[in-house]
Amino acid sequence: MKVLHMLAGAALLGLAASPAMAVDTISTDGAPDLTAVRAKIKATDYRGAITELNAMLEQGVQHADAYSLLGYSLRKSGDTRTAMTYYKKALDFNPTHKGALEYQGELYVQIGDIARARDNATKLTALCPQGCEELADLQLAINGAAKTQ
Repeated sequence: MKVLHMLAGAALLGLAASPAMAVDTISTDGAPDLTAVRAKIKATDYRGAITELNAMLEQGVQHADAYSLLGYSLRKSGDTRTAMTYYKKALDFNPTHKGALEYQGELYVQIGDIARARDNATKLTALCPQGCEELADLQLAINGAAKTQ
């Protein structure tokens, strides 16, 4: 019996120590396998992620997750104009895509359009009234921009 308690305690500790999922590891329904793309993004290999995502699009993949991650990778590579195009495509496919709303909002902050960033934060507040990581991250970006103005 004592061994069972020790095993149960070890299992609970293992669960408590496991890392939380990052925003860009969450997939929505019907998403293609984006594991390799996410690994490239995590390693800050944005060019590699862009190449892989473009290949998927050429093969006919049309999914909000792919568009959102392509927008993210493009933004991180400095191509804000094309990034905005892909965030809009992601939101055309899924207007409630939390990742795309966050990332587009962060792009708005980056280009100085705080009003639109706040609009995205309002949409995220409606989607996750109890709060969510996407909303917290966008609010952090907005608050950071407010401090520098």
